[in-house]
Amino acid sequence: YDYLFCSFSLKHLALAMTEDRILGSFAIFLHAADNITVTIKPGSSVPQLKYCKICTRKICKSELRITAGVKEDFTFQCTTPEKYLVMEIQKNIDCMSGPCPFGDVHLQPSALPRLNRTYIWDVKANKKVGLELKFSTPWLRQIGPTDTCPDLITYSISSCIDTTRVSIGTFCRNGSVSRVKVQGGVVMALQLPWNSDLTTSGFNIANRSSIKRLCIIESTFKGETSATLMSANYPLGFPEDELMTWQFVVPSNLRSSVIFRNYSLSNCERKEERVEYYLPALYSSPEVLKLSDKQPANIPGNFNLSLQGCDHDDQNPGILSLLFQIVVQHPQNEENVTYLIDLRRERDISITIQPKSPHSGHPLPFEPECLICKDPRTCERNVTLTSGTMYGIFFLCYDLEHLSITAEKTIACWDLRYCQKKIYDLTVPRAISQLPVRLDKFTWKLLAPEEINVEIISPSLKLQQHIQEQRCNKSYSYSIVSTAKGKELNLGIFCPGGSIEKIQMRDNITISLKTFGRGFLNDSLNQDLKMSFVPFIKEECIFTVTPDPKAQVYLQTPNWFEGLPPYVSVSWNITVPSKQVARLAFLKERMDITCETGRAYVNIKEQKPKAEETVRREDELLPEPLHMYHHFWVNISNCNPVNKKQLSLQFWVTFVSQKTVIIAVVVGVAGALSIIGIIICCTRKKKKESQNPGVGTYNANINTHMPGRQGLFKKRRQDNDSHVYAVIDDAMVYGDLLKESNGSVNPEVDVYRPFDGPVGDTPPTPPPISFKRTTKISNSEELPFCPERDSEPYTFAHHKPEETRIQVCLIPLCFLVPVTTEGVLKK
Repeated sequence: YDYLFCSFSLKHLALAMTEDRILGSFAIFLHAADNITVTIKPGSSVPQLKYCKICTRKICKSELRITAGVKEDFTFQCTTPEKYLVMEIQKNIDCMSGPCPFGDVHLQPSALPRLNRTYIWDVKANKKVGLELKFSTPWLRQIGPTDTCPDLITYSISSCIDTTRVSIGTFCRNGSVSRVKVQGGVVMALQLPWNSDLTTSGFNIANRSSIKRLCIIESTFKGETSATLMSANYPLGFPEDELMTWQFVVPSNLRSSVIFRNYSLSNCERKEERVEYYLPALYSSPEVLKLSDKQPANIPGNFNLSLQGCDHDDQNPGILSLLFQIVVQHPQNEENVTYLIDLRRERDISITIQPKSPHSGHPLPFEPECLICKDPRTCERNVTLTSGTMYGIFFLCYDLEHLSITAEKTIACWDLRYCQKKIYDLTVPRAISQLPVRLDKFTWKLLAPEEINVEIISPSLKLQQHIQEQRCNKSYSYSIVSTAKGKELNLGIFCPGGSIEKIQMRDNITISLKTFGRGFLNDSLNQDLKMSFVPFIKEECIFTVTPDPKAQVYLQTPNWFEGLPPYVSVSWNITVPSKQVARLAFLKERMDITCETGRAYVNIKEQKPKAEETVRREDELLPEPLHMYHHFWVNISNCNPVNKKQLSLQFWVTFVSQKTVIIAVVVGVAGALSIIGIIICCTRKKKKESQNPGVGTYNANINTHMPGRQGLFKKRRQDNDSHVYAVIDDAMVYGDLLKESNGSVNPEVDVYRPFDGPVGDTPPTPPPISFKRTTKISNSEELPFCPERDSEPYTFAHHKPEETRIQVCLIPLCFLVPVTTEGVLKK
């Protein structure tokens, strides 16, 4: 028991000694003449439960304060005091009762513990005395009050107005701020991280005569650079009725531009807030501007900028604040070139010239600013030009590739009587294309009520749809979007040099021209896109395609990636060149959707009188490749699919000459006849060799009577014409049904009715939402049962004037054969 107790006590004592282990000892001695106070205390971000005690000879406590004339020995009751404790070293300098100790400012005392520490110099001086803080190179850079410096070394400068502390600014090292002049007293704070090896303060204090304002900040520039500066007390509000000045020292061969990034105004009771520029190289007297005015640019040499406050409204004072950027760079070659942009004859157009989006990656130390100037003094990063005015602009930019142009034009029609016959050019104005800045996007917004539609025409160049198998590689392309009742129908991307001559659309249309590379400057001279307003159309969109005979045209439904919206119908009017045959094929076998309500259809119909119409539903296979000898329509209509999977289809059209098709048909028929002849010869030869065929052996003759059995009648049906029917009467086929329905057959509500409207003017009428019968029998449908009562085939003659399909059964095969009045199908 004694052994166990002793062992436990020793372990507990060792653990206690580890927790309370003392990290060396420190001694701080402060001379009385130095007027310095050192305070060691927990950091503001350290939780109360986690702290490190400071132990002196008498006691351990969480905070230690050492005043002037006192020597203190102490230790830390933890191994990493820099995580928990901070140190403030404050030196009070009295310049009111005696001379000020001007000159370099030193970091005193030395040999302090390695803690995060803040040196504070509180200089008290008469209000009529100006104090100057002069910084050694590399000078300072101003930051926001909540920002941090990369090396965590931060300078904070503040002053006092009566009893109110005013922040002049927060700064990091490496900048352009070389001096700060303050009226009256000043408080300078230098924050150093615990591992910093900085041994000098980096500034000195000098006496100045009265500056008659709150402060003066001097920025010195030696080359191309930029600096961000802020008003005092930013963003909390500039002091009431105070004056602040920035002095800019700039070499005479450089140019400066002032850009206000952010500002706010207070509510003035007397006077007016303003900025004043003293530009000795341009004007002899100060130039007074409002904060909302355009600020000077392209300023040569040195100049001053002052901010003047006003007397605030006591009830609602508001806040005056200013954040601006000064950009210093070399004069640009484009400075002497003025470009005239004449928009006096344009209507409802706006042009914006602006910098491109910044590139990703590591930012450069300085990237010269690109400015657009309407006159030598009014230069901005973004300029918007509107119709009805003539502009003269020039650029202050070392590389115009950093700028881009976007433009927007609105064309509206609210009454078709006034705009139906007008044709509008959708071309980029020459005033834009002649500028040295690349056009990025030009957007046309075509607005009209629901009963007025839009027709886009490209008569000579025509349009090519950009799809995977047929990519656009031109210097520009068009994006066409139709907007109806808040829903968008994206027709796709199009470029010149295709087969689409015309597009008709409903509702409001947005056409966006996007450029690629520098080739657009030459290509813009040949633009031929036009538009007009037309009466209402039933389809959401109709494409008119007039391809070249050698063309291979790929087309796809709008909203390709999202799919065709529910119940939307789109048509293509495709022209077949003279003496050519079109081959239409779909790029997949099915529509790949399942309808929740309604039906999805593909309709194909040639534009000739009484043309046959090919129809496929969503649950059927799409047609095999079709040959079209006349112009034809393709209509695709969507249903309301299940699981929100919408309809997307691609098809393509190629052309061959009619001679080629005729030759192919002749060759095919000749080959078929040759095969039939060979089969007949082989059959006859085999019949001669076998006079009594065995049971179960296949006989190639059409006669399929049981072997060895003689007929009951010598004259059989195949020897007379009793089985040939001139007309098939519906009453013979459907007699039982007619009897049950009292002689009349009521069609189903959703029976499909083929298109019988005018040929060529309008697309085929989309089928109703649901039907059960198709014009053509699809591959998936089974043929009716063929009777095998007799071995002979049935032969029909049809006397209707139009072409019809009847069923012919040749045991054991069944197939469809077209029959006309000009011929009767023989045995």
